[in-house]
Amino acid sequence: MKLPTVDDTRAFGRRLASVLRPGDLLLLTGPLGAGKTALVQGIGAGLGVTDAITSPTFVIARVHRGRIPLVHADAYRLGDSPDPRAEIDDLDLDASADDAVTVVEWGAGLVEQLNDEYLLVRLDRLEDDTRVAELIPYGGDWAARIARLHTLEERP
Repeated sequence: MKLPTVDDTRAFGRRLASVLRPGDLLLLTGPLGAGKTALVQGIGAGLGVTDAITSPTFVIARVHRGRIPLVHADAYRLGDSPDPRAEIDDLDLDASADDAVTVVEWGAGLVEQLNDEYLLVRLDRLEDDTRVAELIPYGGDWAARIARLHTLEERP
């Protein structure tokens, strides 16, 4: 799916939030500047989060209150440690996993063990600044929810 502007990326995040529920895990991958945080801002808006969502790179994880709580984590700085999975465990992300939507930037290969079912969102940025999003479901009813999301996008 092509997302021509950052605002389109946020709008897609709001639509994505419409198929999310407590206990969901989303892993965001893609290069710097691909729109991961913008996507999370849209997801947060769709979940009713009213406080500002910024990249948690230096604090590693933030919890945002909304209609459904949002746990936003960034594993970018954890990849250089000898045991990044131990650092993920130290964050205790699974403590709120049942009650919140958990979104982890740069989490592929590190946090999949938090949930048997998750959605991988691969973002890329083209030379003209268009973002491209690919949704890859793992387990559960993610494929059906993605199909429902595509149906929502086709409505006028």
